[in-house]
Amino acid sequence: MENSNIIEKDVQRKILHFQKAEITEYRIYERLSKSVKDPNNKKVLQSIADEELKHYNFWKSYTKKELKPNLWRVLFYFIISKILGLTFGLKLLENGEEQAQDAYEDISKIIPEVKKIEKEEGKHEKELLEMIEEERLNYVGSIVLGLNDALVELTGALAGLTFALQNGVLIATSGLITGIAASLSMGASEYLSKRAENDDRALKSAIYTGITYLITVALLILPYLLMPTFYFLSLIITLIIAVIIILVFNFYISVAKDLNFKSRFFEMAGISLGVAGLTFFIGFLVRITLGVSI
Repeated sequence: MENSNIIEKDVQRKILHFQKAEITEYRIYERLSKSVKDPNNKKVLQSIADEELKHYNFWKSYTKKELKPNLWRVLFYFIISKILGLTFGLKLLENGEEQAQDAYEDISKIIPEVKKIEKEEGKHEKELLEMIEEERLNYVGSIVLGLNDALVELTGALAGLTFALQNGVLIATSGLITGIAASLSMGASEYLSKRAENDDRALKSAIYTGITYLITVALLILPYLLMPTFYFLSLIITLIIAVIIILVFNFYISVAKDLNFKSRFFEMAGISLGVAGLTFFIGFLVRITLGVSI
């Protein structure tokens, strides 16, 4: 009898947790629906919100309780979706929901209808999320191009310049000039490449590539500007910044595009750091061979 009561309490706690989650997610989707301008996205988000409210009422029929949403969670996902994009925010929310699958399995043994609700929710939300249209995700290829080239080229260039010049201001200046020239070149190349394919988005693709490149350049040369006399320390910090950029970017893409995070991160980090190490050695050879001393 005592074990039965414990199980009942545990089940009730889980049901209340699901009910709270549903009303919270309802408010997230509803608030996002009201804030977006695109008619298609507005319709998709409202449809998901209605689905979440239906599930909330399903759980309420068992608990007989009215629950309030977690307003901090609503605010968090609303801000994340606004800053990092609708698709990323909702995919992040969806990934969090997947952790509740084991708990759903336990409840379904007692309430068989839960199995049906679980399948309908997963399928319906996935289909609806795939319908969401977001401009920035159409330019992921251009962003990857700008980011990857900046990381590989500039970490390599800065590593070589660090040993060859050994002067923080000169290294930062050389890196900035190289970076600006390369960003313009990359943007122009992307534009011409897309135009050759008769892509109407050629100009925007070029802008995304160029701006991504410039932002990456600015972040990588920043340590040399802040600590011009500690150029070797600046190089170490620059490499750490490069790894952090790769980490953050690949996490974003892996969530938004449902890609494998680990393999993409290690591949990109390995290439960038490998090129940096090689060009650092080349800088050493150039300094010794040519006798550069500044």
